[in-house]
Amino acid sequence: MEFQLADLFESMADRVPDREAMVAGDRRLTYAQLDVRANQLAHQLSALGVGAGDHVGIQLHNGTEYIEGMLAAFKLRAVPINVNYRYMEEELRYLFDDADLVALILHKSFLPHVVPIASSLPKLKNYIVVDEPCEVVGTLPSALDYETCLAASSDKRIGTPRSSEDLYIVYTGGTTGMPKGVMWYHEDIFFAAMGGGDVMKTGNPVTKPEQLAERVPENTLGALPVPPFMHAAAQWLAFTTLFSGGKIVVPEGGGFDPAEIWDLVAREKLLMLVIVGDAMATPLADTLEANPDRFDLSSLIVIASGGALFSPSTKERLRTLLPNRIIMDGLGSSETGVMGNKSSMPGVDLDEEPLFMVNEETAVLDEDLNPIIPGSGEIGHLARKGRVPIGYYNDTEKSRNTFLTVNGERWAVPGDMATVEANGTVRLLGREKFSINTGGEKVFPEEVEAVIKSHPEVFDVLVVGLPDDRWGEKIVAVVQTRSGADITLEQLREFCSTRISNFKEPRGVVRADTIRRSPTGKADYGWAKERALQGLGA
Repeated sequence: MEFQLADLFESMADRVPDREAMVAGDRRLTYAQLDVRANQLAHQLSALGVGAGDHVGIQLHNGTEYIEGMLAAFKLRAVPINVNYRYMEEELRYLFDDADLVALILHKSFLPHVVPIASSLPKLKNYIVVDEPCEVVGTLPSALDYETCLAASSDKRIGTPRSSEDLYIVYTGGTTGMPKGVMWYHEDIFFAAMGGGDVMKTGNPVTKPEQLAERVPENTLGALPVPPFMHAAAQWLAFTTLFSGGKIVVPEGGGFDPAEIWDLVAREKLLMLVIVGDAMATPLADTLEANPDRFDLSSLIVIASGGALFSPSTKERLRTLLPNRIIMDGLGSSETGVMGNKSSMPGVDLDEEPLFMVNEETAVLDEDLNPIIPGSGEIGHLARKGRVPIGYYNDTEKSRNTFLTVNGERWAVPGDMATVEANGTVRLLGREKFSINTGGEKVFPEEVEAVIKSHPEVFDVLVVGLPDDRWGEKIVAVVQTRSGADITLEQLREFCSTRISNFKEPRGVVRADTIRRSPTGKADYGWAKERALQGLGA
């Protein structure tokens, strides 16, 4: 047995077969039942010709089928490919072709975007459709029904010998450009992002695969990932939970209804809730304020954000509504795995600075790829060494520029800029490609956004740079207010004046009804720049 993800899950299913593994709507699966359904799907995929190294797309809302699809692929040594279910035809055509899909598991409601492009994808011959209560126009003659396939297939495990170097690929859209597939070995992603067998952070990770099942906690640890499973952070939480013998709970249909989220936390006695920044935290907080006595959240210990940071004002609001909880921001990316976190502990003053405790594999590198001196104030590239991806799928040039070998060590350097404080904590600044050069000073949008988001009238904001004759670029804030009312530039500048340097203050403000973000919470800076140009008449 090696550190292969299907092997590791099967060891857990053998250890705690009757413990609940997943809850989605009315469906409740034990570890044994989840294993059986993944086995049945694996046999069906195998009958369709899917084998080791083949790529299987998963275009699904959150539900047991998503994890079943991933496990089935892993059991065959195939590679599950996450598909952004908000993509339209041309985006899907690009992804399906770039990822070399040979099979696709999708919800029925996504057929209208897949049917028109199916004939242009000669490699993609097999479709398995998960039924749902909706009306769609068009179908695929070769499509199979998901539950029918499972019912007709063997529930026995596939006996294929597996390898710790089997591939796990996660496609990341970033904030601009077409999506790219980040390739990891199973063993590396397990240790970099899926718990590494040290879920309780004892400092004593597993050294042999069989130790994982031996260390299952006596009590079930329940977690609710609100972000879509097509997002790496949600997948990582799901498998970290499964590899600890815990229970994953998702809302029925994968939707986001704040009241339903809190009802699930209360009903299932969950320990952890993972969301995406203020965009999800604000309506969740609104629901708690409107229903102060409705939800029994005594089991909840951790509220974490992945993909977007909480603003200080939102953290303070959560602490007021849910005292004695840990409020946590995660640090990491599809290219690095989990690098660290910023935790607001009960009884400790709230730190508004974006300072993260990082693991020993994480560093900030200067232009010569040497670690910068803590406390020097020097800005460098946030990087992780050791267990890192082997590259981007079908993109040698991007791989060469992102995954580097320095003095015999492999580093992932995805483009985030940071500094290191004297105490070793890392101050996150933002992506280098989105930095704004104004009057010779480099300004990172995320820093300004964090300040503006703490304004009581601001719901969400994106900051961009627009061409300016005097400053080179001027900082413009695209703002979504809570009430829908306008907010003036003078009000924003006055608010920012005591919180950031004056050269970082916005010199323009444009209101938007909604800030455009991806389903995983990533900013759409291209849209924000267009909106700013339109709003200012530039």
